This record gives sequence, structure tokens and C-alpha cells, in this order.
Amino acid sequence: MDTSLEQLARQAQADNREALEQLVEQIQNKVYGLALRMLWHPEDARDATQEILIRVITHLGSFRGESRLLTWVYRVAANYLRDARKSRLEEQQYTFERFGTELDEHLSDTPKPNNLPMDEALLLEEIKLGCTLGMLLCLDRAHRLAYILGEILEIECGDAAEILGITPTAFRQQLSRARAKIVSFTKLKCGLVNPSALCRCRRRIHYTLKSGRVNPQQLLFARDAVRAAQFPEVLREIRKLEEARRCAALYRSHAPLASSESYVGLVRRLIGIEKQ
Repeated sequence: MDTSLEQLARQAQADNREALEQLVEQIQNKVYGLALRMLWHPEDARDATQEILIRVITHLGSFRGESRLLTWVYRVAANYLRDARKSRLEEQQYTFERFGTELDEHLSDTPKPNNLPMDEALLLEEIKLGCTLGMLLCLDRAHRLAYILGEILEIECGDAAEILGITPTAFRQQLSRARAKIVSFTKLKCGLVNPSALCRCRRRIHYTLKSGRVNPQQLLFARDAVRAAQFPEVLREIRKLEEARRCAALYRSHAPLASSESYVGLVRRLIGIEKQ
């Protein structure tokens, strides 16, 4: 993949329009995945992805091959996401304390309605994804970026430090602090990570539907019903890990975060503008 990206970048720098379109096709979901984990709401993530891809396209000529192309793309994305306006969930200024209180207060064993337009597994997947992505927003942006790059995407320390424009030592410190906060919270609150914790996705069905946080007619995150149905088996494997490793494994078990939007048209529009 990296070699292909490098080749496409060189061809795109030589004004090969088809190569530029292919390059955007290959990186758009990676950029979107980072943006969604940083901003939580798909609409905010799609807007950010478009802005990031515009920066990638317009600054591609400055890429000199001194790092891998994907590392460079992630650095462009990180620079944008670090300073972007607050997303709709960030505006609510969640902390781990507030998030934990909400989880404690809105657990219910009330059975789910029988007239929902999806299988229960897909509904549980929606709640799980919304909640675990929400946990990330309890971290400030610097530590959130460090956790996503190092723990979820498993990017090597040197590359992650380069993406963030900090030293490897500083990156390791940020990652360690972020990991400690996430692990501590999930061990205390999340029944997926710690079977002794009270919160279960099933026990949040009643509240999320009643409050409108989950719209059965328009799910924000869950799309793959087959994968959702397989999660109990995945969870059994996650719980075999050491406690400190379970949370990262839970994030990595998410289905690939892909945007429903194609950004190739964006490339064509930009090329058309530049030629005028």
C-alpha cells in the first residue's frame, strides 16, 4: 500500500489527474477514520475530511518523500484536527467524571421495543460505537491524537512523533498518560472491558432511544449487521487479554470507519478551478 501511495504521489505531482484521483480514493477513509475518532459525529468528520483532503491536494507538491506518504498525510490531518473548531460533542465539554455519571444514571433493564427496524445486534453496535468514540472526547486533543495514533492505529513511535511534530519521548509520555486515563475509566465503568462493571450496551437501549441519542431510522455508526452479530465472539477473545490491553483491542475491533461520501469529485472540482 505504501509503495503504491508513493508512486501515485509522484505521478500526481507530474500532473497525472487519474493518479491524483486514485490517491484520494486510497487515503480518504484513513483520513475520515482519524477525523471521526477525533470529532465523534460523522457530519463533522466528513466536513473535516474534505478540508484535510483539500490541504493534501493543494500541498502535494511540497511532499519530498522524506517520510512515507501516509505519514505525511496523517501529519496534514493532525495539524488540521488539532486546531479545528470544536465539534458538536466537544461543545458539550465532556469529562470522564461527567461521562461516568451519565452512564451510571441511565442504565435500565427495560426490554427494548419490539417494532425496531433493525436487529438488536446492530442497535447494540450503534450504542457501543457511539459510547467508545465518546470516551475519546474526554481526552484533550493532544492526548486524543496520541492515543488514536499509538494505541488504536498502532503507528510506530517515531512515525507518530513525526506526525505530531514532537519528539519520540514527548509522544511516549502523551500516549502513556492517555492510555492510563482510558484504561482506568473503562475498567471502572465499561462492562465490555470489565465484566464486573455495571454498564452494558443492552442496559442503555431504553435511554438512548427515549432521549433520541440513537435514531433507529438513521444510525450514525453501525452499518454491518453481520459483523455486529459476530461481536460476542470477538468480545470473548478480548476478555482473554490482560486488562490493560482490552480497551485498545476493543477499539481495534471496530469495523473500518469509512465515509459514505466519495471525495474524488472534490479533486475534479479543484482541478477545474486551478485550470480557470
